Amino acid sequence: MDHPSNRSELTRRSLVRVGLGTAAVASASTVMAQGAPTSPPAKPGALTTAPTSQTGLSPRLTLHAIDNFHGTPAAGMVCDLAMLDGEGYKPLKIITTTATGRPADPVLVDDAFKTGHYELVMHFEEYFSKLGVKLPSPNFLSLVPIRFQIRDAGQRYHLPVLLTPWGYSYYRGS
Repeated sequence: MDHPSNRSELTRRSLVRVGLGTAAVASASTVMAQGAPTSPPAKPGALTTAPTSQTGLSPRLTLHAIDNFHGTPAAGMVCDLAMLDGEGYKPLKIITTTATGRPADPVLVDDAFKTGHYELVMHFEEYFSKLGVKLPSPNFLSLVPIRFQIRDAGQRYHLPVLLTPWGYSYYRGS
């Protein structure tokens, strides 16, 4: 049997080694991917509509849950929103994301949008279990609290959350 280094293989490294640029590497990658056996589509559906522009809208808090494990919006993610009130967090509402990974309505808007400390508890384990992802028992992440502060109720706040069964990240988006 031939040693792998003796065979002529079309790989990114071999194309770069002979001086072909990024476009050639990308093109070769497409050709290589087309020759690979196809697998069944991921369980969550892909984003089918473009996000709506926020230009000209009143101050509000919006959320976007992105399932990095499947590479899709996190449709059907349940979240509990609470606001710090005195000694603890007071529940405000339960939110479920749509097919776009966003709630149907802003998380907070108009009179409900106030300065303060908030907690959004995301139900990771329930979400991934519903999709049939094989998780350990108990799962590493089950209920994930995200705490943030709204300092200026005259601004728009956007909370993108990228998630997998084992990790997550979030930031204040635009």
